[in-house]
Amino acid sequence: MNQVSMTSALSTGQTSVAGASITAQAITKTYGEGPAAFHALGPIDLDIKPGEFVSLIGPSGCGKSTTLLLASGLEPLSSGTLEVDGKPLTRPLSEVGIVFQDHLLLDFRTALDNVMLQQEIRGLDKAVIRERADMLFDRLGLKGAQKKYPRQLSGGMRQRVSIARALVHDPSMLLMDEPFGALDAITRTQIRHDLEMLWLETRKTVLFITHSIEEAVGLSDRVLVMSTSPGRIIEEIKIDLPRPRPAHLGEYPEFSAYAEKIYSIFAKLGVYKF
Repeated sequence: MNQVSMTSALSTGQTSVAGASITAQAITKTYGEGPAAFHALGPIDLDIKPGEFVSLIGPSGCGKSTTLLLASGLEPLSSGTLEVDGKPLTRPLSEVGIVFQDHLLLDFRTALDNVMLQQEIRGLDKAVIRERADMLFDRLGLKGAQKKYPRQLSGGMRQRVSIARALVHDPSMLLMDEPFGALDAITRTQIRHDLEMLWLETRKTVLFITHSIEEAVGLSDRVLVMSTSPGRIIEEIKIDLPRPRPAHLGEYPEFSAYAEKIYSIFAKLGVYKF
């Protein structure tokens, strides 16, 4: 699909670039060597289908962020195999958008210029990317913020700009590492809704790292629950709730059942002691 048709697809609510598949078999990550080596992760398997929204949830230090870095190619595997769209991952991915807990915006660039950084780095068509940026600003509740600097924006708005920057080049995969962790509850709920609506339009493959059971259940097709370090996937929970999902997930009795199942897993792991 060419750039013009990708822009048109987003504006009409159709899928633009098909999401990528992620397949991992027995991947591990160990830092260091010898007696001082730290086994941070695995072995774990992943089978994420194109266009699927999958969350990883687990206790602090279990290797969730490490898994994301491995899936992006930013960290090398210690062992195992990892493929994206059936091809071995041997270097950092280019067709990916990444959002971290810290927005990582450049203070000396306006919100729009931060998003357009993707166009400059990648050498993409400026007019096409500008049109996509304007649409993302509108969809993410940032209308009128284009000329503002990060210091002039709230924490929630800065993170929205970060999401726009991750999506403006139309990647097939979106990796999100605790993207709402520093936000207040009200802002988190709104951004969760905005992200879901945008995902429903574009169907990017999303790997979402979170500590929040509500976020995991509220956003995901599947939730993968990880053990304490070294992290392993100990439970896969398919979330069968209609979309779009409401702000108040308690409206669904099923939500309570999903949440209780995850809480009970953490209780067995000794994460919760009450």
